[in-house]
Amino acid sequence: MKLDIKKTIQMGFAFLSIMAFWQMYNALIPLVLTNTFHLNETISGVIMAMDNVLALFMLPMFGSISDRCKNKMGRRKPFILYGTIAAVILMLMLPLIDNSYYANPTAAKEALFIGVLGALLVAMGTYRSPAVALMCDCTIKPLRSKANAIVNLMGAVGGIIYLAVAAVLYPASKVKDLPHVNYMAVFLVVAGVMLVSLLIVMITVDEVGLKNKVDEHERLHPEENLLEEDESGNVVLPKDVKRSLILILISVALWFIAYNGMETWFTTYAVRMWNMALGDASFCLLIATGGAILCFIPSGLLATKIGRKKTILIGITILGASFLVGYLFTLVHPSFSPLLYVLFACIGIGWAFINVNSMPMVVEMCKGSDIGKFTGYYYTFSMAAQIVTPIVAGWLLSHVGYITLFPYATLFAVLAFITMSFVKHGDVNIEAKRGLEAFEDMD
Repeated sequence: MKLDIKKTIQMGFAFLSIMAFWQMYNALIPLVLTNTFHLNETISGVIMAMDNVLALFMLPMFGSISDRCKNKMGRRKPFILYGTIAAVILMLMLPLIDNSYYANPTAAKEALFIGVLGALLVAMGTYRSPAVALMCDCTIKPLRSKANAIVNLMGAVGGIIYLAVAAVLYPASKVKDLPHVNYMAVFLVVAGVMLVSLLIVMITVDEVGLKNKVDEHERLHPEENLLEEDESGNVVLPKDVKRSLILILISVALWFIAYNGMETWFTTYAVRMWNMALGDASFCLLIATGGAILCFIPSGLLATKIGRKKTILIGITILGASFLVGYLFTLVHPSFSPLLYVLFACIGIGWAFINVNSMPMVVEMCKGSDIGKFTGYYYTFSMAAQIVTPIVAGWLLSHVGYITLFPYATLFAVLAFITMSFVKHGDVNIEAKRGLEAFEDMD
């Protein structure tokens, strides 16, 4: 069994376009809301939380709808096609309204901006689950961790593209002291990235042909199927598999609570507790992202050797231990040290080990016709965690003390380790290999 790296990269362009968009959205929309429309931080925060709230319902819904799609292009490509086109049209309306409002502010334009923003979030929500499910549909189960590593790497590239474009188009020398910044240029570039990515997916990915090959593999390897039939002949999850599914989804929520809580509040924590400058604190998070990017591919390869569950548990251990070291560092050395860069590199490494292998474990437990729905389950639990954890962690920082941030993250990492330890299904079959065979799957 060999992973077709070229085809996986081509499928990964769908995720690249999604992450390029979200990197831009999260960076620019708060600036527009506060600087152009003069909304306070609370209202802006509520608007920015809309995407996570909508995702709770839309990702599993459209994942499930795509499962039942019978289009000649395949089950996922129609959603990627029409969702991307709708998103590009709507997103290009935002800077137009922004510029128009600045020139002549009216309540109608403000309402229009919020309405278009909401429609844009719906458009993006229609194809995120199908885009991720495309990789699962077109990759046999034992190779999904490797494929997901490549898809995650493509997503990171999408985010980096936006950051590079923004750095070139809007350096401080150009935007400093400007009363209003016209963001149309960066919106156009990201729209171009999304459309080029869409063309690559639509032209190069034969979803139907690849899915037929996966179906044939599963027919020849029934031992990889975790499902069984009930008395009525319906395909169902056995009770022990369902228990594993519930446990891993709880684990997903727990480690997102740990990681996202730290990520959300770290810069505030670093300024308050370590007397760090904002730039230095942000650089720590950048190093964590870099550590994750470097370990996406190795984490997928490791999972094929020792199994997904063990790889995830190693990742949780690294993550939890890093959070604990962060707390101890605060106790003994309450100021900035370059050692923090090493700490955050470890956090990124741990996160890569977890993130690359968890979603393939979830979809491993379903039949091929339900991959979109199970992908939606994964995102529902991860998004729910990302809605809750900034609020809970923020309350602790405000009412108990900033010192609670790293213990909070450590606690939920430990809980994730416990629940993950009881997961018994969704792993990849490990076969002992010798000599040159050990490198065969890396071609």
